[in-house]
Amino acid sequence: MNRFVGKTVIVTGGNKGIGRGIAKRFAEEGAKVAIAAIDKDTPDAAAALAEETGAIVKGYVLDVTDAKAIREVYGEAEAALGPLAVSIQNAGVITIAKVEDLTEKEWDFNLDVNTKGVFLCCQEAIRRFRASGTKGKLVNTASGQARQGFIYTPHYAASKFGVVGLTQSLAKELAKEGITANAICPGIIHTEMWDYNDRVWGQMLGEYRPGELMQEWVEGIPMQRAGTPAEVGALVAFLASSDADYITGQTINVDGGLIMS
Repeated sequence: MNRFVGKTVIVTGGNKGIGRGIAKRFAEEGAKVAIAAIDKDTPDAAAALAEETGAIVKGYVLDVTDAKAIREVYGEAEAALGPLAVSIQNAGVITIAKVEDLTEKEWDFNLDVNTKGVFLCCQEAIRRFRASGTKGKLVNTASGQARQGFIYTPHYAASKFGVVGLTQSLAKELAKEGITANAICPGIIHTEMWDYNDRVWGQMLGEYRPGELMQEWVEGIPMQRAGTPAEVGALVAFLASSDADYITGQTINVDGGLIMS
């Protein structure tokens, strides 16, 4: 499919993991892609994706908690690639700690990146959609923990529940302009973040060796396997396409049936 030929798409956290899977899908469908992430090697990641797909891909170093930096990066991306059509708010973090050990710094870090960062990027994208008269698409990455919380991550769960509420609020406000806002809830996906989850939760929940806790969790998935970034990318591309013009304010799980709600 080539649903995004000539369209400019920004993916935050697009340099690795789920974000890279999303960015790659858009590149394969003809989009001009900007990936923005806090890692210093993000321009290199963009160059590698451009070489792999043959698409136009630009990389920008961005802290999504910095409104001024967001404005500058979105401006640079539009100057290089053209008016923004799709903005994917995917940058995210997680830390794991028992409630009595959870610090205010960790709480703020998760909420700042996962919730405020999504809001700030949506806000900038909306300004640009309106300026160009574009019926743009917003897709926000939440989590299975936006459906139900889990031990040792109340701060992360709160941040992701916040993404769902934010998405619904924006969808209602923007609907008459033809701008849609939807969210996704990835489950267990093969990424570096899930390697971290497996290792740290495994240490806290018992004497698990690396990979054992992940396998135990995967056995609880009806499809009996973890997902891939490419499978998440397929859902995001659908929600960002004209095929989903009448879908807004929705939060869709992509988790092999792990959570059915």
